[in-house]
Amino acid sequence: MTPAPTVGPGARSAPGPAGLLLVVPVAVLLAIGAGGAESSVVVLAPLVTFGLPPLAMIAFWWEDWPGTRLRPSWSGWFDTAVIVVAAIVLTALGQVVVGESDLRGIFDPTPGPGHSPTFPAAMPLAGAAFVAMLQVTLVSEGWPLRGHMAPLAAGAVALLAAWAIALAVYLVLVDFRAPPGSGLTSRSGSVPGAELGAVLVLIGAWQVWLFVAWRGWPVAALRAQWARLVAGNVLVLGGAVLTFLVAHGPAGVLPARIAAVAGAFVAAGLLVGMLFEPAVSCPPAPARARAVSLAAIAVLATALFAGLTLIADGVRWRHLAPDEWVSHAALNAVGTAVILHVAIGRRWPFGAAAVETPAE
Repeated sequence: MTPAPTVGPGARSAPGPAGLLLVVPVAVLLAIGAGGAESSVVVLAPLVTFGLPPLAMIAFWWEDWPGTRLRPSWSGWFDTAVIVVAAIVLTALGQVVVGESDLRGIFDPTPGPGHSPTFPAAMPLAGAAFVAMLQVTLVSEGWPLRGHMAPLAAGAVALLAAWAIALAVYLVLVDFRAPPGSGLTSRSGSVPGAELGAVLVLIGAWQVWLFVAWRGWPVAALRAQWARLVAGNVLVLGGAVLTFLVAHGPAGVLPARIAAVAGAFVAAGLLVGMLFEPAVSCPPAPARARAVSLAAIAVLATALFAGLTLIADGVRWRHLAPDEWVSHAALNAVGTAVILHVAIGRRWPFGAAAVETPAE
């Protein structure tokens, strides 16, 4: 059976709506907290995206260690601090991959000539690392690490594997033309960064739909693990690529719009599948539960995309397109806020869980 994201005992004890009291302020902070909407995309989007793989490692592999060594009220905050530090370190490493080390290019939304901004150059690398981490963790059931290694070691190896996959994807596929004097490195790949980014967000949408909201259905019904792993990976990766080809080809939707819509779907899937999980997974018939969750995700995703687009259209943009902020606000702001509250904070203070034995 494909493992769903586990968030510890007691994490599901509180009703989802109460969690919005923490999720919404955190999402707003991530969406506009770096001096406005445009500056937040440039500065926070890379930092948050690079922080998502270690967030997944702590939440889904380490079962919230090292925060579990502290009392429940401090556990989530300590883990969040660890994730923030890891995000900065990994962003700096990612910046070296796409260009050269330059702290001003990480934290300054307008670093100026001679500096290496991480947005948008490093976004395909960051997105690929997180998608690979979820693919290993959820779709591939943690194989071959889970059950054969101690949780701490397995999570660290999973993170390294996700980064290795991301590096391979970036170095082989990405086509990027660096602005003169930026310190960034041009790459002659077969896929423009914006298109790869849209595909990665679509992969995330399929991951969240099937392996968070639907708990692995339909591949979870397969008895043989090898069959589940093959079917799950083909379904998620193939479904995402096919979705992109249809949307970008016959439908003519631009990659930024595809990423924005898919990002809203991911955020809605996490809200429904994690924050409101007790409300949508309790109907007695599994088929009914799946139908209810998918309908709820579709309605919420539509509302999120429409609302965020309305906000974005009211902003004066200098360099970015509104869809880029919509994607960031949905995927990085709302999605990350949900995962932090449910999987890291264990719904504290609305359903604080007991401290578990730290991973060994």
